[in-house]
Amino acid sequence: MSLPPEKASELKQLIHQQLSKMDVHGRIREILAETIREELAPDQQQLSTEDLIKALRRRGIIDDVMKELNFVTDSVDQELPSSPKQPVCFTDRHSTLLKKTNIDPTRRYLYLQVLGGKAFLEHLQEPEPLPGQVCSTFTLCLHFRNQRFRSKPVPCACEPDFHDGFLLEVHRESLGDGTRMADSTTMLSISDPVHMVLIKTDIFGETTLVASYFLEWRSVLGSENGMTSLTVELMGVGTESKVSVGILNIKLEMYPPLNQTLSQEVVNTQLALERQKTAEKERLFLVYAKQWWREYLQIRPSHNSRLVKIFAQDENGINRPVCSYIKPLRAGRLLDTPRQAARFVNVLGYERAPVIGGGGKQEQWCTLLAFLCRNKGDCEDHANLLCSLLLGYGLEAFVCVGTKAKGVPHAWVMTCGTDGTITFWESLTGHRYIHKPANPDESPVAEQPKPLYPYRTIGCVFNHQMFLGNCQPSDSVEICVFDLNDESKWKPMSEEAIKSVCAPGATTSLPPFPPLCASTIDASVTSNEIEMQLRLLVSEHRKDLGLTTVWEDQLSYLLSPALASYEFERTTSISAGNEEFQDAIRRAVPDGHTFKGFPIHFVYRNARRAFATCLRSPFCEEIICCRGDQVRLAVRVRVFTYPESACAVWIMFACKYRSVL
Repeated sequence: MSLPPEKASELKQLIHQQLSKMDVHGRIREILAETIREELAPDQQQLSTEDLIKALRRRGIIDDVMKELNFVTDSVDQELPSSPKQPVCFTDRHSTLLKKTNIDPTRRYLYLQVLGGKAFLEHLQEPEPLPGQVCSTFTLCLHFRNQRFRSKPVPCACEPDFHDGFLLEVHRESLGDGTRMADSTTMLSISDPVHMVLIKTDIFGETTLVASYFLEWRSVLGSENGMTSLTVELMGVGTESKVSVGILNIKLEMYPPLNQTLSQEVVNTQLALERQKTAEKERLFLVYAKQWWREYLQIRPSHNSRLVKIFAQDENGINRPVCSYIKPLRAGRLLDTPRQAARFVNVLGYERAPVIGGGGKQEQWCTLLAFLCRNKGDCEDHANLLCSLLLGYGLEAFVCVGTKAKGVPHAWVMTCGTDGTITFWESLTGHRYIHKPANPDESPVAEQPKPLYPYRTIGCVFNHQMFLGNCQPSDSVEICVFDLNDESKWKPMSEEAIKSVCAPGATTSLPPFPPLCASTIDASVTSNEIEMQLRLLVSEHRKDLGLTTVWEDQLSYLLSPALASYEFERTTSISAGNEEFQDAIRRAVPDGHTFKGFPIHFVYRNARRAFATCLRSPFCEEIICCRGDQVRLAVRVRVFTYPESACAVWIMFACKYRSVL
């Protein structure tokens, strides 16, 4: 395959730079002089090219050059996004798990190294972990222009031992010149930051969001040698967003080195202009939003008590327009259907933002990367992700903000069909509800459709392009009419105003949306591990009660179809395969014997925690503590994996025993 002339010249330049760096020319001259002295006979006038190449090969020069031209990547810690572009993670050359990676020498890369941390004062008293001891860990997650990376976990300490390097490709997608190497001027116009999220994982596998930071990397474009070192202070999240949690030492380097660097003054001027432009757009939107709100209140004074959410605070305590939390998101080949997407969002953990002291709910809407890396979030995070995925599937989807029973604030998703069908999607459970509005003008005697959904009131709906406030006389969901084009029922915001601050690239303060990553969990291995742990826990529990335990492997295997059927039903709302399961169980249980089974579902993989939960159910405890004649126990675990290493864990305990009257 031939290269275009400009690529060939760039490749030659790269090779020349590498040879100069290794001083190959000097070493060749030394070997040439030595070879002439030793091997050139007095009657010979010159050495052939073959003789020189043999001499270079014999002294290992050629092998050294080839080794230096190989790049390495850690085969464990690299995340796999759904896009075809694979991230590259540089690691120590002496690492045990290395594999060669093809790097395009005609592209420009930013090599970001994290060289340790300090002043993580919360872990000042933490003792040094002993070898093999399970301890809490820090993991750093990065996202840059559709590429995602994850560092190796390091023990939590006052000075955590981060030593990772990440190779970030800097490419220009929108100008049609993606095949050309980006120069300094082109890169200066790329305003995407490197989003860094620090996650803490405790000894039980529970994750906590420690910090979320947007790194402005373009300062490296103004450094003389294309290399710069930074000290990054990480601030806390939520109520602690003004408190420092620690410092990271970061080194940035452009690869290949820049032919022409920019002056620091040019870089600073560009960044200042971007900040000024963003601030002006945000100011104008705030002025418009205030005017819209005044008009909304003038329709009806009672609107003041409705949940009309125009802005929401992210994990860093920054107010953003709610429309900026939504963007059509395509899952590639990781999720096939909208209902499967709803199931994926449902198995991500639910956790309300932590509150110090009382005073009700602390509001915190997370950026998508922080939500995905933590693998759990509040109802708003789930609703925003589900809405983005449904928009990616081409549906007309909106996030609804309102209340559930007892006036508890809540967010859910709504889709509008082309035939006018309104469907509610509960992002925390995956359930879907068809909305049929009751007619408030009908006679009280007339039978009205009874709603199955848990929602009581609705204040507003929004997506990435639209924001509409509910201005109907009543905000009750039951009688609400979702004709969003009727401005007497729904007051819209200007789509142009929303686009000015929420469209991709509109402002530099918008966090870019990361791609979803494939699961790194091996479903079969994890299922076996949890099953073995549960068998041990059941045997120990029965031993404490003075009971023996006999497992029946065949009965355990027969439970598999039921677990698969349960997950299929959760994903598709269609029940299938139950007849075969019941027939197999009837054949496996002899006459005069009784069979009992108890299925249960979790979204975590901690066997001990799951077992403790199971024992709280009287039905499950009855099976685990079963007494009788010829008691045989069975347990089956089936782990279903989803993107972002989320998983649905189905467990079924069963027993059969001889009935004695």
